[in-house]
Amino acid sequence: MDYTIENEILKVTVSSRGAELQSVIGKHIGNEYIWQADPEVWGRHAPVLFPIVGKLKNDEYSYQGQTYHMGQHGFARNMEFALEEQTKEKLTFLLTDTEETRAVYPFKFEFRVSYELLNNMIKESFHVTNKGEGDMIFGVGGHPGFALPVEDGVKKDDFYLQVNPAKPRVQVPLPLEGGLLNWEKRFLAPTESLITITDDLFKDDAMVLVMRHPDNKFSIKTETSRFHINVRTDSAPYVGIWSQYPKTADYVCIEPWWGIADLTDTDGDLEDKKGMNRLASGEDFEASFRMSFHSKVQSE
Repeated sequence: MDYTIENEILKVTVSSRGAELQSVIGKHIGNEYIWQADPEVWGRHAPVLFPIVGKLKNDEYSYQGQTYHMGQHGFARNMEFALEEQTKEKLTFLLTDTEETRAVYPFKFEFRVSYELLNNMIKESFHVTNKGEGDMIFGVGGHPGFALPVEDGVKKDDFYLQVNPAKPRVQVPLPLEGGLLNWEKRFLAPTESLITITDDLFKDDAMVLVMRHPDNKFSIKTETSRFHINVRTDSAPYVGIWSQYPKTADYVCIEPWWGIADLTDTDGDLEDKKGMNRLASGEDFEASFRMSFHSKVQSE
């Protein structure tokens, strides 16, 4: 079921399936900021990633001597969440463990996803509670796809990505085939300069950046209009930049992650998996990122 919140600037729609953002419409001129899930290219809008981010080697992991199987980005994006709270400008969805989830992920949990409107900004928040007796190990992240308004002569490669603070950041290779991170071949990506958004930018799958300091801002901009989107990644230790390849379309994802895909040399043990979060029994984890949207008004 879809739920809507809005203010004078934005109208936001979220589905209870996967607690996934479906639409963000600028009410002044009616423009859509979110990719509309063309199934011929990429059939999602902005999935929530839990309890892993990215791909597992052979789609499996081991924990306490038992092997479990799980697909890329975990199961939450395909599950029905319960609506826990709705106000005029906030939605909160809840997912709890079931017999089905425990068959692939042997932990008891509560996982909440919230969307809160403030003027032209949406804050997307994650809240994880360990309801089991032992430690809980998990990853979580966002995967919003932003539509690029290619019309009136504007092309995809007229848009660029700007990262602030402007400085190089570590990038970890993620080959399109296999989807595992090669940590040994990491390098400094030139994110102190503007990055033109082209299809070839994603020929090796996502750009996976390691964020060593909090409160980084990623902006999608173009010189041809005042359209731009800002994503403040807050405390996210990793950020993925992605668009489908070789099937290409006019969108780009900026993905704050608290977790990453398996490394190429992983031993498959969940206890050893890089980038994961650990909660003691009864403890809570909170993380969030913020998206702000600016109207597509032609410059004079």
